[in-house]
Amino acid sequence: MSEPHLMEDDHILPFQAEGLDVRGRVVRLGPAIDTILRRHDYPAPVSRALGEATALALLLGTTLKFDGRFILQTRTDGPVRMLVVDFQAPDRVRACATFDKEAVTAAIDAGKTSTIELLGGGHLAMTIDQGPDMARYQGIVALEGESLEAAADQYFRQSEQIPTRVRLAVAENYVAGEGTSWRAGGMMIQFLPSSPERMRMADLPPGDAPEGAEVMQHREDDAWVEAKLLMGTVEDHELTDPNVPAEELLYRLFHERGARVFESSAIIEKCRCSREAVTTMLRNFSQADRRDMVADDGSITVTCEFCNARYDFDKAETEELVNA
Repeated sequence: MSEPHLMEDDHILPFQAEGLDVRGRVVRLGPAIDTILRRHDYPAPVSRALGEATALALLLGTTLKFDGRFILQTRTDGPVRMLVVDFQAPDRVRACATFDKEAVTAAIDAGKTSTIELLGGGHLAMTIDQGPDMARYQGIVALEGESLEAAADQYFRQSEQIPTRVRLAVAENYVAGEGTSWRAGGMMIQFLPSSPERMRMADLPPGDAPEGAEVMQHREDDAWVEAKLLMGTVEDHELTDPNVPAEELLYRLFHERGARVFESSAIIEKCRCSREAVTTMLRNFSQADRRDMVADDGSITVTCEFCNARYDFDKAETEELVNA
């Protein structure tokens, strides 16, 4: 292990296990995720689901090499209809959830509170937005009774051809004298050897192959098998416990093979909304839609679904907007 580079809360720590040709990242969220979840006062299982999605979005979004946006979004048919995490590189994140309150209550009463049980079937979309002058890139993977971790693994397998494993965890910790606070953590490893042949994964089953046809498969590299086994030993509390530094966790996993950590980068909970942005959004609606938004007193009020900031437009401002 290289010299310690102690990682604080709300940071991303890149690392490399050179002996296994593995690169990865660890995310530790404390005040940032607590602020996001406390602000909305979601039911605990919804908070856990959004915490997982936020950790996953940061593991993926912080790999961007430009100052763009990475948006992770689920659309599903379960009690939690949508999770949205908006990461603005290099460090700003915001997130929110949309859910059916009665359906979530019923799920809690039935003991069906895992993230995938709350999401149900649908898809996970990951969008890279490099700005108005560049085309958006979007990757989509199905959510079919699997965890967000499994969906991310499947996405990289199908779309990027990079062997990947992801672990996510969320916890509500109690601190004497301070009460409870939400924490989230995650780890991602990817097999990136220099030889393309060493990087190849087993082929996906061809759906149109004749019955009985032999499907050729590539044997997984021993280094990647070992890395996956080590990753499988990571427990949830190790990803969220502030008393287990990320560097210590990496040492536990990779000390026999050697691991190197790089400079960590900070994460900031910060919304992108503003009065100017809301005004622009309203102007993009049709005049008929803007008229439908007018309250009985002639005003328009818009509340940001991410940060709950409220923007009030008085009667004069509203008339100008409606007639624009």
